Amino acid sequence: MLKEKLMEDLKNSMKNKDEIRKNTVQMVRAEILQIEKDKGIQVDDEKIIEIMAKEVKTKKEALRDFEKAGRQDLIDQTNKEIEILQEYLPKQLSKDEIKAKLEKIISDLGATTMKDMGAIMKEAKAQMGASADGKTINEVAKEIMGL
Repeated sequence: MLKEKLMEDLKNSMKNKDEIRKNTVQMVRAEILQIEKDKGIQVDDEKIIEIMAKEVKTKKEALRDFEKAGRQDLIDQTNKEIEILQEYLPKQLSKDEIKAKLEKIISDLGATTMKDMGAIMKEAKAQMGASADGKTINEVAKEIMGL
């Protein structure tokens, strides 16, 4: 279903001459097609969301470089691309929501040391999926555990 929405959005962005949206949607569609071709599978909505979340993360990292270089044009374009991608992603959890979920996960697992971090991260990603990024989950988990 998400694949069809992307196709529809691509057509609309071409009609409306919205270059940034068109390029962003094409980039995601290209990534989907590449995965389907390489692995010989049909990509489902969950995998498409994963692709988009990864793309948002990459663009946020690139933003730091553009800010260091003082490239306002690229900063504006990248922010717009991130905005477009986030329209397709599930609502992002706030830090408080992440903290509440992590406190439960940590107590359920009986985690106390840094060695338990792998299990915490695995369970957190399974429960929260693309609604929270791994870096934030990791930071909040360390904060809770006092590491």
